[in-house]
Amino acid sequence: MNKRIEQLQYITQDTDIFSHAEQAELMFRKGVKCVQIRMKNSSESEIVFQAKEALVYARKYKGCLLINDSVEIAKEIEADGVHLGLNDMPIDEARKILGDQFIIGGTANTIDQILLQAKRGADYVGLGPFRHTTTKKNLSPIIGLEGYQQIGKALKEFDCEIPVIGVGGIRMEDIAPIKETGLFGVAISGALLQSIIKK
Repeated sequence: MNKRIEQLQYITQDTDIFSHAEQAELMFRKGVKCVQIRMKNSSESEIVFQAKEALVYARKYKGCLLINDSVEIAKEIEADGVHLGLNDMPIDEARKILGDQFIIGGTANTIDQILLQAKRGADYVGLGPFRHTTTKKNLSPIIGLEGYQQIGKALKEFDCEIPVIGVGGIRMEDIAPIKETGLFGVAISGALLQSIIKK
């Protein structure tokens, strides 16, 4: 298993061109080290099928595969970890099921939520949305670059060193400014796929 937290994470999305496993293979082949399988509109059996296939590519390219939302699937297929939203299973409960070897990431929209997820034992926190995104329904309030700057300062004040990853509508040109706010890294979906397809 790979427990390294990467500064760039690709989140799969529903597309007419590539399956989720094909997206994972493409990203790993192009040098992206961490892929999160996110299939909100699929059955559990479909997710397991795509995730198992993606895991083959993760192992081939020595990458990290995370499963969105499902502790059960992450454990069943022996993925590297799971990403849990604020309304999913609490991270400390997931840790009891998965153990210390799994990466467990949690979602946050505020500094208080980051501190809560850190207290519960998250390995990293996905902070968003950065801007409006069409890949997620029921969006939390948009944070933006200024919000990231404020949270970056607050993390130092609270002496909280958990890796915080910006997520939600991030474009390639946003990466450098976001890194300057003190955040650890970014998670990107559509923009990264488009940039790789165009090359």
